[in-house]
Amino acid sequence: MSRQVEVDPLRCIGSGICAGTAPELFVLDGPRSRPVREEIDGDDELVLDAADMCPAMAITVRENGRVIAPRD
Repeated sequence: MSRQVEVDPLRCIGSGICAGTAPELFVLDGPRSRPVREEIDGDDELVLDAADMCPAMAITVRENGRVIAPRD
């Protein structure tokens, strides 16, 4: 299973919550966050948690083209 991860640079406020929650998946790059890799393998729940915790709702996770995070 593969998941696509993106951070909207226009929405990201650089809080660092994603990098703190999943440092192997997100990194702060200047004033914004970005995914370490745009595609990840497996069903790592940390990426979903990071998307859910983002205060700006800037992280989107897709699986097979379907948005799976942030979760409602």
